Amino acid sequence: MSGADGLVKIPELRKRILFSLAMLAVYRIGVHVPTPGVDSAALQQVFANMKGTIFGWFNLFSGGALERFSIFALGVMPYISSSIIFQLLTVVWPYLHDLQKEGEQGRKKITQFTRYGTVLLCLVQGYGIAAGLEHYNNPMVVTHPGLAFRLLTTVTLTAGTVFLMWVGEQISERGIGNGISLVIFAGIAARIPQGLASTLGLYRSGELSFFKILMVLIIIFATFFCIIFVERGARRIPVQYAKRIVGRKVYGGQNTNLPLKVNTSGVIPPIFASSLIMFPATLATFFPFKRVQELTALLQPDRMLYNIIFVGLIVFFCYFYTAVAFKTEDVSENLKKYGGFIPGIRPGAPTAQYIDYVLSRITLGGAVYISLICVLPTFFTQTMKVPFYFGGTSVLILVGVALDTVAQIETFLLSRNYEGFMKHTRVKGRSA
Repeated sequence: MSGADGLVKIPELRKRILFSLAMLAVYRIGVHVPTPGVDSAALQQVFANMKGTIFGWFNLFSGGALERFSIFALGVMPYISSSIIFQLLTVVWPYLHDLQKEGEQGRKKITQFTRYGTVLLCLVQGYGIAAGLEHYNNPMVVTHPGLAFRLLTTVTLTAGTVFLMWVGEQISERGIGNGISLVIFAGIAARIPQGLASTLGLYRSGELSFFKILMVLIIIFATFFCIIFVERGARRIPVQYAKRIVGRKVYGGQNTNLPLKVNTSGVIPPIFASSLIMFPATLATFFPFKRVQELTALLQPDRMLYNIIFVGLIVFFCYFYTAVAFKTEDVSENLKKYGGFIPGIRPGAPTAQYIDYVLSRITLGGAVYISLICVLPTFFTQTMKVPFYFGGTSVLILVGVALDTVAQIETFLLSRNYEGFMKHTRVKGRSA
């Protein structure tokens, strides 16, 4: 039976997919529910001047909720930030490090701390955004400024993010795919029709030729191909398990491999790098000092200095996050514990050093790949003077989440003796 028939005839899978779609539909409806006390028309004019700031990134990942200042204006970024903070704290805080080793109960405790951190970040960011909007007098964004507006806005935005966090967890538990990733995916994908309509309008008005549209399509498909090719790539280190005789049974003696992904850090490096490099532009929005504005002018996407710093930050965060997320010492200890070893490498510390050596080399390739994906599409479109509404980071998220979701459906089908979702191939996600 084909994979398409399996999607229809497996009741559990059908329910999971329909549940995920229903929860994403609730999210998209909430994006259009405005926060009280804000003039939407004036806010649109303000956001037209914020395209190069960190708020532009927040607006992208919130699916346009921030520029509408809806109840989901903060999106899931506070939850992601809190998750990253606690993941980093597990390295330097012994209490969290011990919790992480306790298994499922420890992970539940860290997840609870992450939720508390999300609420705290929402309170700070919500109040900061409310106070910042009150400073705009031309045009007047807030209809009735004051403490009541700030408190109402803070509570509304915090409740919206907490609800989105719950939606993501429900999708992960009762739906298909990673819930938080799918929420971000839906927010970015929802802006695709707007970009296509804008491009079509430019073509009809004669501002954009057919040749330039064709070049943009070629760039998009080439970017998609590169992302899929690299995200499925991994360096497989051979691992052997020694034979063990327990009673009359023989255990081990098998050959397997340890896959090390080319891009272990995912999309975290470009998100962090973009946030840092756009911080001066954000400061210039609220504090129009001369020095800050001069620095902002130097850090525009069409400047060489911007691209050099951007690539440098991406490379740094690729190595930093890989070192945090992939513990070579733990992998070495687990191999030693279960009788596994890499041929020609002694168990223990030498194995950890070898894995770290290999991981450092392939991480360089992954960092170069992410840098090219994030920089080249924008560079080409700026050179050809054509609009490109989605940067490389957005495309990286779209393709990566799609691969992961299809891989989960593929696994679900194969576990029930159905053919794959794709008839002649098995799609492997980033976690494969």
